[in-house]
Amino acid sequence: MSKTLYVLVGPTAVGKTEVSLQLAERLASPILSADSRQMFRDLPIGTAAPTAEDQARVEHYFVGTLALTDYYSAARFEAEALALCDHLFQTHDALVVSGGSMMYVDALCRGIDDLPTISPEVRADVLERYERQGLDALLAELRLLDPDYYALVDKRNHKRVVHALEIIYQSGTTFTSLRKGVHKERPFRIVKIGLQRPRPELFDRINRRTTAMVEAGFLEEAQRVLPFRECNSLNTVGYKEIFRYFDGDWPLDMALDRIRKNTRVYAKKQMTWLAKDPDIRWYHPDALLDHLDEAR
Repeated sequence: MSKTLYVLVGPTAVGKTEVSLQLAERLASPILSADSRQMFRDLPIGTAAPTAEDQARVEHYFVGTLALTDYYSAARFEAEALALCDHLFQTHDALVVSGGSMMYVDALCRGIDDLPTISPEVRADVLERYERQGLDALLAELRLLDPDYYALVDKRNHKRVVHALEIIYQSGTTFTSLRKGVHKERPFRIVKIGLQRPRPELFDRINRRTTAMVEAGFLEEAQRVLPFRECNSLNTVGYKEIFRYFDGDWPLDMALDRIRKNTRVYAKKQMTWLAKDPDIRWYHPDALLDHLDEAR
């Protein structure tokens, strides 16, 4: 295969944005973002999205394309990213994908199961029952309808439970029967490159980035999107904590400390997920370009 997809992954704040720009410039490639939150156009500060200057350096796709109320999924990303790759590979031998949303990366590289599209009515019904009855009631329902998936699901993750019930009601069958996990072949070569830093260095960057976000206007950005707080696009680290400050539940210092802490927790989860992938070749962000031939 003459066409190559370079997939740049790593935990939040590790430095993917700058390295992806340098890699894309070296390869004369655009960048496809695989970040599920940077797709929303009203959250550039809180999601550390590529700036206007970044996008002037290298053409980006899947950045700032969605409204906060839009529904998006890994399945939709798989279809749209594959179609875009097919188009871009007509004029490029290499493409760069960069992002920290592991389900989106896996969807593009491995494929995900063909699941039904959830109708607005089913989505609204399951969400309403979650808000009215709580997670325990939905877990009991899932245990009855799909005991096999109930045994596997993270029972503290309400999004996974809600999604499973959406699939069950939309399809009329169990979620388990639709989850095949078959690795789909791609018509291009995939090179996965992981960026990593010593944990104290990474956590220091996370802490400093939170401060820099506030200085860049994060509180004002969060205030503007406050009316949309119930949207899934805002169910993410940073906004959830600062909304507690707006509600008067926490002082500002406490909210910012929680953002730092929860971002570190999220980074650990990303590193745990990535560590399971034997195809990733790992580099410190400062060393990758010096070893690019090796990484290829």
